[in-house]
Amino acid sequence: MSLVHELEKSGNWLFRRRSWLPVIVLVPAAGYLFIANRSVIYFNLTWELICILVSVAGELIRSYTVGYIPRNPSGRNVIDQMADELNTSGIYSIVRHPLYVGNFLTWLGPVLFLRSVWCVIIFVLAFWIYFERIIFAEEQYLRRKFGEDYDTWAFRVRSVIPRFRNFTWPDLPFSFRNVLKREYNSIANLFIVFAILDVIRNTAVTGKVYMEPLYITLLVAALAFWAVVRYLVKRTKFLYVEGR
Repeated sequence: MSLVHELEKSGNWLFRRRSWLPVIVLVPAAGYLFIANRSVIYFNLTWELICILVSVAGELIRSYTVGYIPRNPSGRNVIDQMADELNTSGIYSIVRHPLYVGNFLTWLGPVLFLRSVWCVIIFVLAFWIYFERIIFAEEQYLRRKFGEDYDTWAFRVRSVIPRFRNFTWPDLPFSFRNVLKREYNSIANLFIVFAILDVIRNTAVTGKVYMEPLYITLLVAALAFWAVVRYLVKRTKFLYVEGR
C-alpha cells in the first residue's frame, strides 16, 4: 500500500473514532496528577479560569462554525466522509478546518490544567499527528468530489492558520438553534472533563475525594443544560432548522 493510501486509511479510521478517542488523554493526565509536584497543582482560581477560558474559546470557534454550516458538512459526520457542498464562505474563507482549530483549544485547556510544559509539548505533537491524518483523509475526499473548485479554495485558504484578509460573509444566516442541537454534548463534556480532573487532582493532593465549588457549579450547570437541550432534541422539533 502506498504512503498516500496508508495515510488516508489511517485518517478515515481515526475520523470514525474522533468523537471518543481523544478522551483517552484523561488516563495519562490522571496518572500525571498523582506524580506531579503537589505545590504546583494546588487549586489556583486565576489559573483554573485561564484553562477554562482557553477551552471555552475553542468551543466558541466550533459554535460559530456550526452556526453557519448547512446539513451534512464534511467534518461533522459520524461514520463516513460526507459533504453535500463545499463550504468556502464565512469562517471557511479564512481557514479550511475551523472545527479542528476549535478542538485544539478545547483540549488545550485541560492539558494546561496539568501545569506542565512537557505535557503541553507532548499534547501539541500528538494532536498534530492525530488530526493531520484526519485532515488528509478529509481533503482527499473533498478533492475527489469537488475537483478544481476544492483546489482553488485550498490554494487560497490555509489549513489551520487563519488568513483574515480573505474573509467573506457566510452564505447562510447564523442559527443558534443549530448550535444547540449539534454542540450540546461537546459543551457539557467540556465541563465534565474539568470536573473529573479536579476530583483526581484533589484526591492526589489531599487523599480526599472532593470537588472545588467552582467545578461543582460548572458541572451542575452543564448537566442541567445538557438535560434541557437533550429533551428538546429528542422530544420536540424546537431546534429543527430547515436545511441544517
